[in-house]
Amino acid sequence: MSRSTLAVGDAIKNRESLHVLSDDVQIPDALVQDIVRDAILHSPTPFNCQSGRTVLLLKEEHKKFWDMAHEVAKAAVAPPVFEKAFEPRIKMFRAAYGTILFYESTDALGVIAERMSIVKDKIPQWSEHANGMLQYAVWTMLTAEGLGVNLQHYNPMVDSAAAKQWNIPADWSLKAQMVFGKPAGPRLMKKEFKPVEDRMMVFGASEDDQ
Repeated sequence: MSRSTLAVGDAIKNRESLHVLSDDVQIPDALVQDIVRDAILHSPTPFNCQSGRTVLLLKEEHKKFWDMAHEVAKAAVAPPVFEKAFEPRIKMFRAAYGTILFYESTDALGVIAERMSIVKDKIPQWSEHANGMLQYAVWTMLTAEGLGVNLQHYNPMVDSAAAKQWNIPADWSLKAQMVFGKPAGPRLMKKEFKPVEDRMMVFGASEDDQ
């Protein structure tokens, strides 16, 4: 299937949080599935435990998730806060094309923790690293296809409802929800950079390369 010819470096530079999205997506669903599949297969995990899990929700299933998030948040949050902070955003996310739910398998991580007891206390931290890399890989590849993407965290409010709706295995722990669609409006957040010199240190580089 045809894939973007956008260079990896350009895709990384173009990646940003876009919130105003529509469901007018022209790339085939099979390509989105390939992107998620490739990211799962090739993103690193602690000791190659392959703990990353995803649920890809498209079109009506995507909207079903955000209808669910609306009801759960409405029941959990004080009305003034819900009406001002939650409801408008949930409606905005619902207008997009799809949502990817990112999980970590506690069973897969538990096998590694048992086998590598000397670093057992580090496994949860490394799991978060791994899932973040999986999310970033998917985000970058969706960006390369011209899609707008943002990352949300409505867990743990939605965990049990989503698990029931889509029969999610009990050992899958929800980490984030990635919304994507066609860019359809102004950016809500301007991409600005603090001086990289304050955030990067280099030792040992040849003077001619600096």
